[in-house]
Amino acid sequence: MISAGDFRNGVTFEEDGNVFQIIEFQHVKPGKGAAFVRTKVRNVITGSVLERTYSPTDKFEQAFIDRRDMQYSYNDGDLYYFMDSETYEMTPVAQKDLPDSFRFVKENMDVKILSYKGSVFGIEAPNFVELEVTHTEPGLKGNTATNTLKPATVETGAEVRVPLFINEGDVIQIDTRTGEYMGRA
Repeated sequence: MISAGDFRNGVTFEEDGNVFQIIEFQHVKPGKGAAFVRTKVRNVITGSVLERTYSPTDKFEQAFIDRRDMQYSYNDGDLYYFMDSETYEMTPVAQKDLPDSFRFVKENMDVKILSYKGSVFGIEAPNFVELEVTHTEPGLKGNTATNTLKPATVETGAEVRVPLFINEGDVIQIDTRTGEYMGRA
């Protein structure tokens, strides 16, 4: 059990059958009246963000999120399969449960599988990946007065904005959280 007075960023707890993670919290002690805890919480299953207020004495069951390192193996229609490196067990994940950052993950790449009570609800891709550019238009010479970007397709099929000097076959580093070009690898 955890009380609302013990809330910290990143703590996960159960409330009304939902699992929430604290994004922000603030202990408020007004001059008049009782103290309270103002929070911003994320539902870890659906991803929705809510603002809630609790009494510091409210008690909740602490939720433990299982984060396991797994390797992306292949996809079969709407199911994507991940292999546990220790047990070699395959875990299928539905396409709707994949985050936007998954478009930068290629086969045999390690990711973190997030589950709660055996039910997989999400995937954490690595923060930075190195991918080869498979298609991009050649940059025009002399068009470098400003920081101009052009579209490029990487080996996973995702499109990224890159500087004009990047050519097909170059390996680039991408931040999967924002989808931005970070530099050459």
